[in-house]
Amino acid sequence: MMPGGPESQVSSAQDAAGSGVLRRWEIWLLVSVLLYSLIPVVGGILRAVELLGGPGVVPVNPRALVSPLPIVAHTLFSALFCVGGVLQFLPSVRRRWPLWHRSLGYGVLVSGLISAATGLWMTHFFAFAVALQGELLYVTRLILAPAMMVLLVWAGYAAAHRMFERHAAAMTRAYAIGQGASTQTVLGIAWALVMGTELEGLTRDTVMVTAWVLNAVCAELIIARFLPRRDGRKTNRYPLSTDAGGLRDGI
Repeated sequence: MMPGGPESQVSSAQDAAGSGVLRRWEIWLLVSVLLYSLIPVVGGILRAVELLGGPGVVPVNPRALVSPLPIVAHTLFSALFCVGGVLQFLPSVRRRWPLWHRSLGYGVLVSGLISAATGLWMTHFFAFAVALQGELLYVTRLILAPAMMVLLVWAGYAAAHRMFERHAAAMTRAYAIGQGASTQTVLGIAWALVMGTELEGLTRDTVMVTAWVLNAVCAELIIARFLPRRDGRKTNRYPLSTDAGGLRDGI
């Protein structure tokens, strides 16, 4: 076996996984995504606590008082999807604890489905002021929520049939849609800091949709960078491919 060859790379990857310690880039990924998800997740949890009878911390939302159940469900399962989902992308976790990874994967998949379904329900049945949801945002949500559900179902089917590269791609795309609120929050805060006003009307719709576009672009770049190409050549810097066992148990 030649030094630096494919066999030695696989062996090194397996040794690193067997140590039980996350690689430096995995730690950065985990911490970054958790922090990125923090603002919408914390805000949503505070809203859910309020609707369940706790103290009111966030501004009053009349829709939440009229129909709290879909908001509570959407908040809690979106948080589970975003926080649990990032753990599924860590190769060391997949290799060292494949059964735990698989069990958590079921929970993440179900959470994503409920998050998308409740988001779709609220989009269509809640009455939003035009300043908060115009035609552009309404149509986009009607498209993305079912798309996320289709991607999750396809991801589950692909994993069950051991098509792990397709499973990984589908989960990455679904996760990008599910993380839309995080990017929207960041863009909204940036807009308020620069412009001194809150987003409203068509401008708000455009920024919200732009957040999903940015997430989709990032997802496609990740898929192209880290997953095997159809010609069998690998483009990844880190061992996420099936050669190193990274996708052997899915994402």
